[in-house]
Amino acid sequence: MALKKFPLPDVGEGLTEAEIVGWKVQPGENVTVNQVIVEIETAKASVELPCPWAGTIRDLLVEPGQTVEVGTPIISIDMAGADPEPEPEPDEGSGKIGEESNGRIATLVGYGPRTSAAKRRPRKDRHPATNGTPTNGTATATAVAPPEPEEPQVEEAGGFVPLAKPPVRKLAKDLGVDLRSLAGSGSGGVITRDDVQAAAAPTAAPATPAAAPSGDRERRVPIKGVRKATAQAMVDSAFTAPHVTEFLTVDVTPMMELREQLKSDPAFRGVKITPLAFAAKAMCLAARRTPDVNATWDEAAGEIVYKDYVHLGVAAATPRGLVVPKVRDADRMSLRELAEALEQLTNTAREGKTTPADMVGGTITITNVGVFGVDTGTPIINPGESAIFAFGAIRDMPWVVDGQVVPRKVCQLALSFDHRVVDGQQGSQYLADVGALLANPSMAFTF
Repeated sequence: MALKKFPLPDVGEGLTEAEIVGWKVQPGENVTVNQVIVEIETAKASVELPCPWAGTIRDLLVEPGQTVEVGTPIISIDMAGADPEPEPEPDEGSGKIGEESNGRIATLVGYGPRTSAAKRRPRKDRHPATNGTPTNGTATATAVAPPEPEEPQVEEAGGFVPLAKPPVRKLAKDLGVDLRSLAGSGSGGVITRDDVQAAAAPTAAPATPAAAPSGDRERRVPIKGVRKATAQAMVDSAFTAPHVTEFLTVDVTPMMELREQLKSDPAFRGVKITPLAFAAKAMCLAARRTPDVNATWDEAAGEIVYKDYVHLGVAAATPRGLVVPKVRDADRMSLRELAEALEQLTNTAREGKTTPADMVGGTITITNVGVFGVDTGTPIINPGESAIFAFGAIRDMPWVVDGQVVPRKVCQLALSFDHRVVDGQQGSQYLADVGALLANPSMAFTF
């Protein structure tokens, strides 16, 4: 049987690394094409990867919990019924991840091939020629042994990824060491654990005699996955788009009364009608009057892109962190359809089954801070969008109606918008329209 190694594929949206969450197979187990073999977690979602070949599992090359880069071999498989193929000789100048001897690229079923070439980092000449002939930085046949084939060097936008095994890469991340600044002392220039620890030693903070030991009162959690992606997105948005946040307090008693009526309506039987569904519907209707909140600032093209559709992002708190899946064409949905879509979307997100494709391409976002008992907030705009709406808790509060103070259902709303795209008048009009629809649902006939 021929032995093949399956490299971690790019599962979409240009992701460069993923964490191995758990293996679905074990060495010695037979697998078929498209059988799920591993669960990985990217910066956007948990994904189950199918096997591209049929055969027998030889080795699991990466332990659960390790984060590896796209293109790193993660499992080896004995091909069932395949003739042994000679291993290709390492090529210093070309080749692609997963390239076979016939020139085709082995790719994951359902995903496209990577287009970046697998190249090795130029090695320093550790053994200068003794005959005085200049080497021009090229290693001679007797100078250094070539690196192992299973540790390819992948070219990325930021340069070459140095030769290092996954545990060493993880150690470097934990210690804050840039592998590109190191010259490996291992065979073929491979960076070792000792190299990383030696590089980290000079930057370690000096011990302070007066400092109290932290002991078990502190813990460190690697910044990765959803948390890493969320942090970068929020920083990019906060320091790129000039944020303005406005607030509005509204009496939503009529909305809550309508909700109770719909619960007994046969057309809504089996549907969970939540206040969030009403808020989402009001957002879509109000966007017709103020399309600016649903537009995008295109810095590169020097244009504002107005979109005649609403892909509504819904911020959802999950065990993996904050994710924002999208309800596609939410503006075309009825209240019932929107309620069903929101319930399905949030359940999928909490189960960690939202795909990367479902979390891109939004036009405006809603965040339900009220579910935590919070009245309002100043939400940060999702990158690529121009507004985000915060829906606060609904509380029984005193309210003046026809000159009399009576208890009413009251809610606070907030809207953060990009002042490059949305002027103050437009942002205020949009927030007022959403509030009017929640305070008096019959106003929907006028939109």
